[in-house]
Amino acid sequence: MSSVVGTTGALASTLNDLKKEQKQNANKKSNLNKSIQNKDNAIKTTETEIQKFLNQISKLNKEMDETNTNMNRVISKINKTNDEIAELRESIESLEKKIAERDVVLRERVRAMQVKGGQVSYIDVLLGANSFADFIDRFSAVTTLMDADRDIMRKQKEDIEQLETEKALVEKKLEELEDAKAQLEKLKANLDRKKVEKSKVIDQLEAEQNRLSKEKEQLEEEFHEAIEIEAELEKKVIAEQKRIAEIARKEAERKAAERKRKAKEAAERAAAANRPSALPPVSNGFWTKPANGRYSSSFGWRMHPIYHTARQHRGADLAVPIGSTVVAAGDGVVNYAGQMGGYGNVIMITHYNNGQTFTTVYAHLSSIGVSVGQVVDKGTRIGASGNTGASTGPHLHFEMHIGNWTASGPSAVNPLRYVSF
Repeated sequence: MSSVVGTTGALASTLNDLKKEQKQNANKKSNLNKSIQNKDNAIKTTETEIQKFLNQISKLNKEMDETNTNMNRVISKINKTNDEIAELRESIESLEKKIAERDVVLRERVRAMQVKGGQVSYIDVLLGANSFADFIDRFSAVTTLMDADRDIMRKQKEDIEQLETEKALVEKKLEELEDAKAQLEKLKANLDRKKVEKSKVIDQLEAEQNRLSKEKEQLEEEFHEAIEIEAELEKKVIAEQKRIAEIARKEAERKAAERKRKAKEAAERAAAANRPSALPPVSNGFWTKPANGRYSSSFGWRMHPIYHTARQHRGADLAVPIGSTVVAAGDGVVNYAGQMGGYGNVIMITHYNNGQTFTTVYAHLSSIGVSVGQVVDKGTRIGASGNTGASTGPHLHFEMHIGNWTASGPSAVNPLRYVSF
């Protein structure tokens, strides 16, 4: 008891000074907090502008999907026209061969008549009969020859007319083909314009988000410094109490973590019993949405909900229940599948598109359905969403990197540039 009283007396001389410092620091905290609240209010007034950017991006995504569909339709028409032209050319080749063969026969007939000194006199043939039976035989032969000549001439005329018709049809099909190719070029040019426009809108969105984050960053740093000073003052005043409180805190955290673990396991078991099996719809183009869910968090700087520091959010979040189907965003090869720190259970896939390498990341998964080196197609199931790693709730964290994934993240890009959410 005397030891405690002595310690209290020793602290009494400095306690008032410490309390004054605490009060000054509390006032500074209060002023900084008001400034931060004012800045938050200013940020909220710009949220409608940010939403306009997101709505514009969504509209552009729909227009790009429609253009891709139209391009596919025109390509199908071009392929069909090419097939029709090929069939007509085969028919023309066959007709030309038949006409040439008949032409040889007709030339031989003319040459034979010239050798005999003029036209064949079918009357002389008939009058040269030795008997009535011979006359009937000769008459039948002459009739057959005349009919054969007329049939050859008729077929030759019909094939020549059909040849001209099909040649004209080929020319028409070729004109249609050129028109379709011109339409395809226009659609491609329109798609390129939409891509450029979407990139500009995303640049504006990111610039607005960065501007707002930087305006808050200085105030938050000063506020955190004030909190640290206040914590240091409290250490000096209540060192022993803090030691005891730390023991109690750790015990409470242990129990809370145990309760959270049991609740999480129960939630995962319940989710597994009703796990969604439907795959998200596959988009046109190279990329598709990795899961069905609400776009809940965007790319850029933000206050981390667990570490309570301003950090760059290097991807996009989709709010989905535990166990929801996760698919490959594009054709590629799995380069990592396992547990990785704050990512929890994570899959990484390497892609190659238009001469460029990309890496996609799927984090906080409840289960992994692929292995390293496995080749996957766009839209195929690779795992299920979860709440593993540094996560505050069930969701899918999705990243895109140009080139290979790196821990520092300079390669990370906004997924909105490539994927429609």
